[in-house]
Amino acid sequence: MNDPLKAPHALFDGSRLLVRGALRDVAREAAARAGTGAHGRPLLVLDDRTGQSVDLDLRGDAAQVLERLRVRFAVADGSGKPTPKERGRPRLGVVAREVTLLPRHWEWLAAQPGGASAALRRLVEQARREDEGAGDLRQRREAQYQAMRVLAGDLPGFEEASRALFAGDTAALAMHFRQWPADVGNYLASLSVHDAG
Repeated sequence: MNDPLKAPHALFDGSRLLVRGALRDVAREAAARAGTGAHGRPLLVLDDRTGQSVDLDLRGDAAQVLERLRVRFAVADGSGKPTPKERGRPRLGVVAREVTLLPRHWEWLAAQPGGASAALRRLVEQARREDEGAGDLRQRREAQYQAMRVLAGDLPGFEEASRALFAGDTAALAMHFRQWPADVGNYLASLSVHDAG
């Protein structure tokens, strides 16, 4: 997905789902509610793709919140031009990270056409092709677990539901979802790894 502000998210007030949709819509709703739900608790924003909670800077009005998100994700502002990025080195789509290998690995990589970086990229792409969707299943399962941990980590049956999730026991998992608050159970069920297709 090219525009992170269109990525699917959900806004919860405790165990109650307030809105689900694009991040920009969820952020608008959170800003309108001043980031606080019932009983003064902070609202919770979850990324449907990862199950992780998302921190939003909700100072100011909805326009200010969305502008900060545009800057954070360097999204075009409607003029077709990307929002000015922060100072520093420009992003070229390449991420530098440290890789630790044995000397013989470095020697082999250096002897490959294009050098170590090109060889590592080719190896990663080959591994991704051979993965045949297993990685997607793992990512969806992990996203469902992360959301379940955030929303239901203190609910009865959480540990059993976690075991059922990773064992692929859909019947047991569905039973736990039905025992939890409706919005929580329905949301988690919608993230099911078995809905991938």
